[in-house]
Amino acid sequence: MSGRASTERLSRLLAMVPYLLTHQGIPVGEAAEHFGITEDDLVHDLELLFVCGTPGHLPDDLIDARWESGHIYLSNADPIARPSRLAVDEAVALLVGLRTLAEVPGLHDREALEGALAKLSEATGEAGGAAGSVAVDVSSGGESAVVLETCRLALREHRRLHLSYLVPSRDERTERDVDPMRLVSVEGRWYLEAWCHRAEGVRLFRVDRIETAQLLDDDGTPPAQARSRDVASDLFTPSPDDVVVTIDLAPTAAWVVDYYPVESVQDAPEDAWEEASLRVRLRTADTHWVHRLLLRLGAGARVVDPPQLAVDVRDGALAALARYT
Repeated sequence: MSGRASTERLSRLLAMVPYLLTHQGIPVGEAAEHFGITEDDLVHDLELLFVCGTPGHLPDDLIDARWESGHIYLSNADPIARPSRLAVDEAVALLVGLRTLAEVPGLHDREALEGALAKLSEATGEAGGAAGSVAVDVSSGGESAVVLETCRLALREHRRLHLSYLVPSRDERTERDVDPMRLVSVEGRWYLEAWCHRAEGVRLFRVDRIETAQLLDDDGTPPAQARSRDVASDLFTPSPDDVVVTIDLAPTAAWVVDYYPVESVQDAPEDAWEEASLRVRLRTADTHWVHRLLLRLGAGARVVDPPQLAVDVRDGALAALARYT
């Protein structure tokens, strides 16, 4: 059984015990329908409950489950008879998180979030008041904070934005008009999801790579075909046609891992170039920008793979040097 399936089964068992205790004699089929499982799955759960209980493992310590008559009877399960409940500190932490999430512009299904907040606030009563004294700042600092606030204003007022954006994969700055859809925070970084009129499609823009964001008077409502992407698991899906590039970096070039979209970062192995401190891997559909980056890094980087890229960079460096001799 997978980890996810095991977790789901445990949650179901914890909910099943108090339910069956208050529905003694319920038919097996009706109980299975209530939990959205087959009768066979329900019997397997009952068989597991039959060997569960408090420490000691004596007959009186185990849950007594009977279902041979087609009706379910449960006893000796008082220790877990109540549904699981949040502790006060857990409830307060959840309230803080939900209220912080509610401040994110462009949030989908805000009605469900506000409903959960209302129910949790009512359940926690006075104890939940502590959550109101906690403020979480998830914004960026410096120029990124200004850009982030401009994006938020554009979302609130449904206005188009003109962006000056750095594209690391091509090592260039681009100008583009976008219709904002939402702001999302992933792994500590803010992204603006928007309909890009230059690309004629939905794009994600890392806020710290937006050099300027100018509010326009044009309506910024995205077109009907604009669809948000799923950023829960991963922001970018690599193409099987991408070239995998491995580079060793000296300490002076370690900034590359924060500025460019690398796939993995690890300490340089013992047999690496003696100045190397990091070994990074990245995927790219076009190695031209990597070529230019390596020329700029000079003695701060060495290509490990592919070999042809190392040859191209060396030839490029020699050609550039020849122009100055």
